[in-house]
Amino acid sequence: MAGPACPDGEPVLHKWLVAGFMDKSVFHPTVAGTPQGGVASPVLANMALDGLQRALEERFPCKEGSNRHQVYLVRYADDFVVTGDSAEILESEVRPIMEAFLAERGLRLSAEKTVVRHVDGGFDFLGMTVRKYRGKMLIKPSKKGVLSFLESVRKLIKQHPTITTAALIKMLNPRIRGWANYHRRVVSSAVFAYVDSEIWEALWRWAKRRHPNKGRRWVKGKYFPARDGRQWVFTGTEKGADGSKREVHLFSAGSLPIRRHVLVCGDANPFDPTWRAYFEGRRRRRLARDA
Repeated sequence: MAGPACPDGEPVLHKWLVAGFMDKSVFHPTVAGTPQGGVASPVLANMALDGLQRALEERFPCKEGSNRHQVYLVRYADDFVVTGDSAEILESEVRPIMEAFLAERGLRLSAEKTVVRHVDGGFDFLGMTVRKYRGKMLIKPSKKGVLSFLESVRKLIKQHPTITTAALIKMLNPRIRGWANYHRRVVSSAVFAYVDSEIWEALWRWAKRRHPNKGRRWVKGKYFPARDGRQWVFTGTEKGADGSKREVHLFSAGSLPIRRHVLVCGDANPFDPTWRAYFEGRRRRRLARDA
């Protein structure tokens, strides 16, 4: 999607590239590359790949709203998926177009990440698994991503065997909420229930290790009381600035309602003032749904 010309774009991008970075309060100049997770990297990727959609459309033009070989591009920064109605079309025609396009920009496809898969077998993209089940397309959190997330949570719990319950909850909640919010737009209910169960198991082991001479009933009463009709809610107590005590509770991924993503109009441009009302309306509806 191309926005209006921005005469200040190049100076801003140049400032990003030469800005350097701070690590442990020490400044490091930028002499090559871009910082991992920085704003410059996705901007450069989008600039480099801008035009790939047009290159594919020139070879596979849309007629009456669709193209014969179902060749479409889905892109997010430097990650992209190209669909087609057969492996032969993707290998013999689509791949050469992409390789030629990238070669002009000094880039090449990653041999490790570039694969041709049938949708019935599924493929992973941006932490999701896209797959057809008995002819029905479903998008779910990828197994690899789920296991990686749970491993990070278990590691965090094990690294803090003596921390207060409230402090541990305040460390876990942003991670769980952020991960769940990212996956709430797809088929995630069963995965959320599994993640909640695995985190509960890790916290139960954590609580038991802290009190090896106490019974299960005592441990449950101290760490996992009932709350709002739910049993076994991991709970802690913290002191406020005024000395008062308040309870904090572990966030449950399963408590987050699934909200399907509404596709953005293909012609919409967030930098075009004529589309401002459209994006404001989307934002208001999203906030109302998620409230």
